[in-house]
Amino acid sequence: MKLLYAPASPYSSKVRMAARAVGIKLEEVKVDTSTNPAELVGANPLGKIPTLIADDGRAVFDSRAIMHYLDRVSGGGLYPKKDEKRTEAELLESLCDGITDCLLAIVYEKRMHPPEKVHQPYIDRQWEKVTRGLDYLEAHMPKTGKKLHGGHFSMAGLVGYLMLRFPGEWEDGRVALTEWPALFAKKFEDYQLLRPQA
Repeated sequence: MKLLYAPASPYSSKVRMAARAVGIKLEEVKVDTSTNPAELVGANPLGKIPTLIADDGRAVFDSRAIMHYLDRVSGGGLYPKKDEKRTEAELLESLCDGITDCLLAIVYEKRMHPPEKVHQPYIDRQWEKVTRGLDYLEAHMPKTGKKLHGGHFSMAGLVGYLMLRFPGEWEDGRVALTEWPALFAKKFEDYQLLRPQA
């Protein structure tokens, strides 16, 4: 299988970590979405990453769809078997992906407009959502036991992206969340290698 990805992408990071955790080898191909590379837009009409090209040539896109595909291919290695526990994992993944969506909206607002055109109220609105989400995580830290699941990998992508793009802007008062990457890295040794990087 082939994964089209970018190193800084938190969603790419989530999928790469998850595949590694369940022993699925991926041919990882870096792409620049701003150039609309033919391999990417030919597989995913949205031109977004990550995009997985399965062994049969079928494209699977959106990180959550890829996660569930990897879960099926690995025989259920990414999500708990029991319905209640699986729902908990999926809700954690949804929350972390949602916070990440807000962070990316902020980054793109600043990156795509000249300073005088940046809409600060929009950024403030997104940051409010980020703050509420991070505060919720701080108050409801997930258990990180022997078995990691999709929610953990989404959280690892999120926190890695915070460390990359928002250092010093999110940690204050969030002791458990700030310490979590070190705890996660003990369970998943390749975290430093696969977390979002410039």
